[in-house]
Amino acid sequence: MKTQTLIATTLAAPLMSAPLLAGGYNDVKHRYRDYAKVLDVTPIYQTVEVSTPRQECWDEEVTHTTPGRRSATPVIFGTIIGGVIGNQIGDGRGKKLATVAGSILGASIGSDNAHANAQQHSYTATAQRCRVTNDYYTEERVSGYNVKYRYHGRVYETRMDRQPGKRIPVAVAVTPIY
Repeated sequence: MKTQTLIATTLAAPLMSAPLLAGGYNDVKHRYRDYAKVLDVTPIYQTVEVSTPRQECWDEEVTHTTPGRRSATPVIFGTIIGGVIGNQIGDGRGKKLATVAGSILGASIGSDNAHANAQQHSYTATAQRCRVTNDYYTEERVSGYNVKYRYHGRVYETRMDRQPGKRIPVAVAVTPIY
């Protein structure tokens, strides 16, 4: 058993001493966590613009127009009268074309007349209209804290995003100096 331990130590010794021989031991840092006493905390303020949406509503009078009742009678009369007039023109095949053309023209005139004479009904009602607007204002907000603290008699400063309390954790690194 002693022989095995001796062999393992003999093989491991050169490997463990290699960083010392190469000068690499200076790069190794020993770290630990400790606490420092907070001496002063000063809030850092920032001016920001804040937007608040607000709905505005008002009453507005609106006029509505509805088309009156449309009758097919003027179109029918226009077609008949146009056909009769067209039938009076020409003879033979031309008479048939004149009758069709007269009917179409009479229907168009009757339709235009019906639209021109249609009674439209209008009425006024109150409608509510709304829109969203933004109100803007500025305010001071805390964006961080300047913190003074003491560790082993020396005073340091840092900036933190929250209030630290009476003490803050610090990372301590120890490196040998040659």
